[in-house]
Amino acid sequence: MKLNIYQVDAFTDRVFGGNPAAVIPLEKWLSDQLMQKIAAENNLSETAFVVKENDRYLIRWFTPAVEVDLCGHATLAAAHVIFCHEGFKEDLISFYSPRSGTLKVERSNDGLLTLDFPKDTIRQIEISKEIAAGFSIAPIEMWKGGSDYILVYGKEEQILEMEINLFELAKVDTRGFIITAPGVKVDFVSRWFGPRAGVDEDPVTGSAHTSLTPLWADKLEKSHLTAIQLSKRLGELICELAGDRVRIGGKAVTYMVGEILV
Repeated sequence: MKLNIYQVDAFTDRVFGGNPAAVIPLEKWLSDQLMQKIAAENNLSETAFVVKENDRYLIRWFTPAVEVDLCGHATLAAAHVIFCHEGFKEDLISFYSPRSGTLKVERSNDGLLTLDFPKDTIRQIEISKEIAAGFSIAPIEMWKGGSDYILVYGKEEQILEMEINLFELAKVDTRGFIITAPGVKVDFVSRWFGPRAGVDEDPVTGSAHTSLTPLWADKLEKSHLTAIQLSKRLGELICELAGDRVRIGGKAVTYMVGEILV
């Protein structure tokens, strides 16, 4: 069986930046086991599989190790593929995830793609010594979202300088960890780590910004925010808190178009 495959760099306007994701359009779902094997073979932080159903697209996301509930950068990449390579003529794509519900991506004239995702519910918790042991600098606050722990710091340079103990973090039963601080040139910066999900550090994590946007919107008392994820590849995001939804904007570029044989 031959399948088309695309590799797209998301949340960037240049190849080799942002976060790479694989996108595989399907006529019908493959088995869970086969999709997981394909994602492991791709060895990217996420592979998105999409199936067209009437006027919407069903979508699922796999890391090399597990299927996940939500992935922002791979949804952005999937929208880029549908807009640029699959002949989609409208400017709004409606996705449906069995795990996260309806997700939309809108295209603007300047090439910006904006995700419309549900806002995460976050709550402040006591600083856990178990979690703090995984980081070289102690946080000033700790929060818990639906999938991730969030550690808040006072300065951008602390996020850049942070040393991570992945062995300690892998002991904690959670999808991942976000470290974040106010930005120098943007409203906030972050990094994301998910050793249990098979992703030591993710270059740009769209879904993390469903947690970070309400956090920083409250702290900075503004609904429109700019953000950078401070991985080696860097990712630039424009975020907006809109009621119980979060709008996350970024660009995407195609790196590779090919076929896989399975």
